[in-house]
Amino acid sequence: MDDTPAYRYVNRELSWLAFNGRVLQEARDPAVPVFERLKFLAIFSSNLDEFFRVRVASLRSLLRLRKKKTRKLHFDPAALLAQIHATVTAQQEEFGRILREMILPELERAGIALIDERRLTEAQREALRPYFDETIAPHLRPLMIDREGEAPFLKNKGLYLVTELRENVGIISLWAMDAGHALVEIPGPPLPRFVEVPGEGPLHQVMFLDDVIRLFLPSLFPDYEVVASYAVKLSRDADLYLEDEFSGNLKEMIARSLARRETNVPTRFLYDQLMPQATLAFLKDRFDLAGEDLVEGGRYHNLNDFFGFPTFGVAGGTYEPLPPLPHPELDAAPSMLAAMAEKDRLLSFPYQKFDYVVRFLEEAAGDPQVEEIWMTLYRVSRDSAVAHALLKAAERGKRVTAFVEIKARFDEQSNLDWAARMEAAGVAVFYSKPGIKVHTKLALVARREDARLRHYAYLGTGNFNEKTARIYADHGLLTTDPRLADEVRQIFAYLDGEVEEPVFEHLLVAPFYLRKAFYRLIEYEIEQACQGHEAGMLLKMNSLEDRKIINRLYEASRAGVDIRMIVRGICCLAPGVPGQSETIRVTSIIDRFLEHARVYAFHHGGEERFYLASADWMKRNLSRRVEVAFPLYDPDVRRDLRAVLALQLADNTSARVIDAGQQNAFVSTGNGQQIRAQVDTYRYFKEKVASSPVEVG
Repeated sequence: MDDTPAYRYVNRELSWLAFNGRVLQEARDPAVPVFERLKFLAIFSSNLDEFFRVRVASLRSLLRLRKKKTRKLHFDPAALLAQIHATVTAQQEEFGRILREMILPELERAGIALIDERRLTEAQREALRPYFDETIAPHLRPLMIDREGEAPFLKNKGLYLVTELRENVGIISLWAMDAGHALVEIPGPPLPRFVEVPGEGPLHQVMFLDDVIRLFLPSLFPDYEVVASYAVKLSRDADLYLEDEFSGNLKEMIARSLARRETNVPTRFLYDQLMPQATLAFLKDRFDLAGEDLVEGGRYHNLNDFFGFPTFGVAGGTYEPLPPLPHPELDAAPSMLAAMAEKDRLLSFPYQKFDYVVRFLEEAAGDPQVEEIWMTLYRVSRDSAVAHALLKAAERGKRVTAFVEIKARFDEQSNLDWAARMEAAGVAVFYSKPGIKVHTKLALVARREDARLRHYAYLGTGNFNEKTARIYADHGLLTTDPRLADEVRQIFAYLDGEVEEPVFEHLLVAPFYLRKAFYRLIEYEIEQACQGHEAGMLLKMNSLEDRKIINRLYEASRAGVDIRMIVRGICCLAPGVPGQSETIRVTSIIDRFLEHARVYAFHHGGEERFYLASADWMKRNLSRRVEVAFPLYDPDVRRDLRAVLALQLADNTSARVIDAGQQNAFVSTGNGQQIRAQVDTYRYFKEKVASSPVEVG
């Protein structure tokens, strides 16, 4: 059944680009507040840069393999790269059109004009001179790009102006020979990317830092005439290329590899499309770039800097605030541990406060009956209250064990830094498992009660990260149910080497049983459908890529199982294909919060089984990571989750239809009530607070 040639799949990379296209749709939507639309442009730009640094870099490495080795692939790397570049070019053109024709005019109507150096008055030029001389110029180090010898080094993600120069020979300068090219790096923080232009009038005028530098380029090259300047940016391969993850000191290998990441091979050289071909050919030769490195762009790069665009307090340009709500039961509880001992509690972020997770850990750190604390850490915020709670617990004599994943891409250094601080405080720190990532999100407290240890557990779909908990939609379960909490202890026993093959009855744990458990749950629905009984699945995840599990979903569809899916990102399953996936409907929600929770629900003969998980249905999650899917046994917990899922399935405002052609059509509103899942979910939890018999706040 696996990898059946007759089945249709969507290529992973093209599906990811379709997802980024959905992000771009948010920037195009006039119903989205204008500053939020700028942020979606920033997200699109940031996503695309990472895509080139990771996925395109990986594809480029395949081109270097012999044809024999690439025959086993499901695609032709060269042809796929051509498709990627064509799709990205079209998306970037759309990006530019949205910015020029939609967002910038709307900003002007709101009283903010983004201008370039050509729109300045003489008075404004003179007013900007002191800012350039005193604030910007000290950060600039112009470099000549000689035709011979070693070329200047281009930093990863560095932003530069390539400046064409001619010798300044007075009256005959128009006929002087081209003197060459220079490189001027556009400085980053602490300098802002956007500069307010002094002046009078009703408009706030703003310029890119790039254009302020363009304005005063002649002062950097007093012996030359500045002919033109063009922005360029180089992205480098982000893979750490750990040759052997199964042996040696992984911590030391990653520390060494992080330094190499900044000098890895190029994956994208983004250049201004107005740059003359002769200049581009010169740069290609001097910086030893391949033809496939060259990607046409606009006048400005690094547009993820739109995150910092000034708003000047303009009203109505951002989303209405939705501050995290109190949990109606936990907020009034004098003790988190006592509340957990009473019954299971579900937390739903960012609708509810993340504070309860911190309170749980801080209370455990100060409780004299608590003996031990365990936690997995994947992406830790810079000033993490969670990590500080672990430090406090260690300082108070608790046995604290932290499993820090140092292969969490782009968070490696932060995680290494926190691990070093925890080790110094007496925390027992384990750095990953050889050859496998620890991606599950777990915390466990062992408390001495009546001469026995009782386990208090937190199981989540998202990271222990206070910052992302404000923008990522996730769920977390607080429980003392021994069916779950005692098995969480078994996971930690495996992670620290106490046991080699843990046994689980309730938790579905990768790499041991998670894949097989999902197979059996799907097969049960197939059996029910074949017997004429009701059968169905509701599956929510970030990404669906694993072909073995996709094939089982195709088999379920052919048997008549009703399958509803909510997939935020990659979806390699092709829905709605006759004879293959006719009963599978997939939607994707892109809105103000990032949908991050994984939920797997099965009709199961009317017994309804709900699982929350840290794992997507990707090969790496199901086979090469430590992941956990945990069942929900408490009826109140299941009721809340069911209500959230019902709103997401009914969304006809922010949801898109994912079809075999990846067209990203919005779900039709029809003539019914307009449902916007995220806003309505917030309203649902707010009403629970209002109707609570206990005063909260």
